[in-house]
Amino acid sequence: MNPLPQPRAGALHRVAPRWSTLLLAGCIGLASAAQAQTWHGYPITPAQRDTATRTQQAAQAGVPVADLAPAAPERYTVRAGDTLWHIASLFLQQPWRWPELWGMNLARIRNPHLIYPGQVLVLQRHHGRAVLGLEGAADGGIPTVKLSPRIRSSALADEAIPPIPRHLIEPFLTDSLLIDAGTHEQAARIVAAPENRVLLSRGDRAYARSQYGSANSGSDASPSHPPEPASNAITPNAAASDPEAAAVTPRPAPTSPLTLTPGRPPQRLGVYRHAVPLKDSATGNVLGYEAQFIGKAQLARSESTRTTTAPDGQEQIQVVPATLDIVLAKEEIRIGDRLLPEAAYHWADYVPHAPATPQSGQVVAVHGGTRQYAGQNQIVVLNRGNTDGLETGHVLALQRQGATLPDSTDPARPTLALPDERNGLMLVFRTFDRLSYALVLQISDGVRAGDRFTQP
Repeated sequence: MNPLPQPRAGALHRVAPRWSTLLLAGCIGLASAAQAQTWHGYPITPAQRDTATRTQQAAQAGVPVADLAPAAPERYTVRAGDTLWHIASLFLQQPWRWPELWGMNLARIRNPHLIYPGQVLVLQRHHGRAVLGLEGAADGGIPTVKLSPRIRSSALADEAIPPIPRHLIEPFLTDSLLIDAGTHEQAARIVAAPENRVLLSRGDRAYARSQYGSANSGSDASPSHPPEPASNAITPNAAASDPEAAAVTPRPAPTSPLTLTPGRPPQRLGVYRHAVPLKDSATGNVLGYEAQFIGKAQLARSESTRTTTAPDGQEQIQVVPATLDIVLAKEEIRIGDRLLPEAAYHWADYVPHAPATPQSGQVVAVHGGTRQYAGQNQIVVLNRGNTDGLETGHVLALQRQGATLPDSTDPARPTLALPDERNGLMLVFRTFDRLSYALVLQISDGVRAGDRFTQP
């Protein structure tokens, strides 16, 4: 057992505040928890209070020394290019236990303290447990950032080390989108271009319409003329009595037209293509669609309808599509490409950690079109999302399915079902309702669609 290192007298003012702050915060937190009988008006049961206290104590108690990596350094200077996962791997046999080593509670996992290049991490051992801290910084204090002597202007958050390499996942934060069937069906689409052009690029004009109104009629209904119910819409009773009918995607409800809003900047829309359906390997149900970003368009004129008189004297409704200007084109834009409201993604700081509740599921797709297997630092799509409790930062274990083979040592030749084996680790970096993106961090063999994942 290694005693807690004693600081030099001259350095006491740098080290003592961190530990005294932790002890004081722990005492105050426990006292407050013991006194509080309600939370936001809801009663707190003794069992809930005990669970919260144990969680807080476990989070601040560090990890057993035996769980440290064999060559865990006593001190480590953070460098530019480091990632949180890399540093966690230096100190821990199980890197997803970083929150325990760093002494985090649940709130700090979701809003973590950032680590910057130039800071020194110090490993403290006491009574068989280990805790990692920053040298010369009181807990919760503002970290000191070492800057080279040059003129610059940037946010400190941009300097902090990321959880995983940003360049590997940035295209999936901005250029790929997982959408549900309803959103895909309701998305506006480019319908025409001047001079009957079929390929468009930056600076070109295009015409688009939102899918509002009846799809079965030759013209769209105006907002004042609601459309008739879709003929293929499924009622609960019909779905229950006809399994094949339940597999049909119901036609989405009508949407509003593309309209300029007075007093506001013109709306910008992302242009998407290749909306590939993603099916659950176990059920065969479509969980959503993966759409690829190919450009941006800005709304120049609103969509509308107008009433005209046909040669036979009958009134008819004509669609006047919205006018768009293409402001960005990563590749040629075509008639039929879909439009969705532009949504800027802001990089979120999170900590690699194990899910608090048991998780299991399957890989539904390997990103890369025709690619069959995913290796290290490649992206996979999972059949679990926000509604299943997955969140950014969750570390999951990939499983290789055990083979089935005859027992060659037995004359009866019975079939052997070999157990599943761990194949690697992955980290969830973006979640949607029913699907998630994950980065493969460690792998023994290639990952393919249908492979299972569990708790790490």
